Amino acid sequence: KNRRSNKNEIRCKINEFKQNRRLAAKIGPETLAQVLSKLPKFEDDNLIVGIETSDDAAIYKVTDDIAMIQTVDFFTPIVDDPYMFGQIAAANSLSDIYAMGGRPSHAMNLLCIPNCLGVEVAGQILAGGADKCVEAGCTIAGGHTINDDEPKYGLSVSGAIDRMLANSGARVGDVLLLTKAIGSGIITTAIKGELIEQDEASQMFDSMRTLNEAPIRLAEGLELHGCTDITGFGLIGHACEMAEGSGVQIELASGAVPLFDQVLDMARLGIIPAGSY
Repeated sequence: KNRRSNKNEIRCKINEFKQNRRLAAKIGPETLAQVLSKLPKFEDDNLIVGIETSDDAAIYKVTDDIAMIQTVDFFTPIVDDPYMFGQIAAANSLSDIYAMGGRPSHAMNLLCIPNCLGVEVAGQILAGGADKCVEAGCTIAGGHTINDDEPKYGLSVSGAIDRMLANSGARVGDVLLLTKAIGSGIITTAIKGELIEQDEASQMFDSMRTLNEAPIRLAEGLELHGCTDITGFGLIGHACEMAEGSGVQIELASGAVPLFDQVLDMARLGIIPAGSY
């Protein structure tokens, strides 16, 4: 509290943050597009959903009756507790499967860990991820671990598809529904910049480790046209991807968007993840 009350110190931290974008884990969409544009184009009639529409996961037809969803996602720690970090990272990876209208079936661990953190920390991270996979009914079938200067964790997840919900499915007249509050990227960036204490964001962390299975299950029987997982590029970025992929315009009622505490305060200071820029 004393640190936050010191305006000069806060101003210095804000300036330092703006000069150092390494606080964000996500590569900006423009940079990513430049990299992907130089890669060879793969032609495969069985690839139902690829990278063209910036979807959350790929969908590949295995047989005439079976299609598989495949995704991979991992990032650096956003919380000090290694077990909670494992939960959040796993929930984030599993969310891509739900966003495509599927059910996660099995996953592979991806763990980068410095030697100095020891076996115990690595075990706690993996335990957090395993518990979240158990909750999702998803089997961990193995994985890969390497030494790295900074911890990173996530999952490569496969799933079965119930009904396809792609980024490109939105139609004129559709209503856009949010299932969680917005602003986790801004708050986690502020925490890394030491402008917010971690214990002030417990509500946000609880949200981030909550599976997105319930909204998809509760929507069974409803007419859904598209879905996306809002991470990395924020509500605006992912809404833009959905609009472009679907050939529609999306109108947002800003006053109706649920926000985590302190999101607007941090945004007004310019504390915004690089991916959102």
